Amino acid sequence: MPRRKKYYYNANTHRYERWHLPWWVKLLRAFGFISASVTTGGVLALLAFRFLESPKEKRFDQDRRILQENYSGLLTRLALLDEQLEALEQRDNDVYRAVFERDPLPDSIRQGKDYRMLARQKTSWVRSDTLIARLQQRLHRMDDRIRLQNRSYDTLLRLAATKAQMLAHIPAIQPVSNKNLDRIASGFGYRIDPIYKTPKLHTGLDFAAPMGTPIYATADGTVVSVSYDEGGYGNHVILNHSYGYGTLYGHMVKVKARPGQAVQRGEVIGWVGSTGKSTGPHCHYEVIRNGEKTDPVHYFFHDLSATDYETIVRLAAAGGQSFD
Repeated sequence: MPRRKKYYYNANTHRYERWHLPWWVKLLRAFGFISASVTTGGVLALLAFRFLESPKEKRFDQDRRILQENYSGLLTRLALLDEQLEALEQRDNDVYRAVFERDPLPDSIRQGKDYRMLARQKTSWVRSDTLIARLQQRLHRMDDRIRLQNRSYDTLLRLAATKAQMLAHIPAIQPVSNKNLDRIASGFGYRIDPIYKTPKLHTGLDFAAPMGTPIYATADGTVVSVSYDEGGYGNHVILNHSYGYGTLYGHMVKVKARPGQAVQRGEVIGWVGSTGKSTGPHCHYEVIRNGEKTDPVHYFFHDLSATDYETIVRLAAAGGQSFD
């Protein structure tokens, strides 16, 4: 369609003349169009950047969400591990160290327990290197706590080995076979002396048994004395068990142990007799604790049940006359 031409009436020439648009108007219109286009384009671009994401931004946002989810998952696992480690630390303090009479480790040594608190921290809009630094810090702290707990367990293992060794050196069985508990002849305490018929402190237990009945070491130890006392224990053996314990076995018909010999619990060291100051075949047995003679009836926990223990305590406590 041909472009329509415009005319105007010229009052000076009294004629209709063709309208020609001035150049400055054309320039102004062109500038206005360009300005409007640029403004509209800028507004559209701003709206696009504000509300629409580029493919690169979408990938970055997706990677960020995955990183935060993984980080949160790791924190949850760390919190669970922390609870388990804290339970081990609590058991270490309240059970294991109590058994070996050791003071619990204070929390200031075991490190602070902040994983659950840290797991609750928000991770939105946090740089990835910051997340990694946080995670590394918590892992280092947990590693320190595990290392400390391992050292504590190593200490307890050494204490357990020492405890087991100590238990082996504590008198814990009867010196003669006494399954029926019928060989207790006289207990610890004041008894009537069989020779002088006067009350006298009896410092051990008398086990009546046939001549030649084996006598056993009641704990691991070393023979420190093998001697003969005519007016007292006759042929007798003294053992040193360390840890403050010692035992004496008297009135043997024959001695097997030799001075300086290392013996183990249950090993035969001699045989029942009636040598020395004695009125019949028996084994006079004493337990010495830190230099003091104590009631041996409380040192048979390896071969007596609770009922047997009550029985033998009752038999040993009965009054009467001793064998020596």
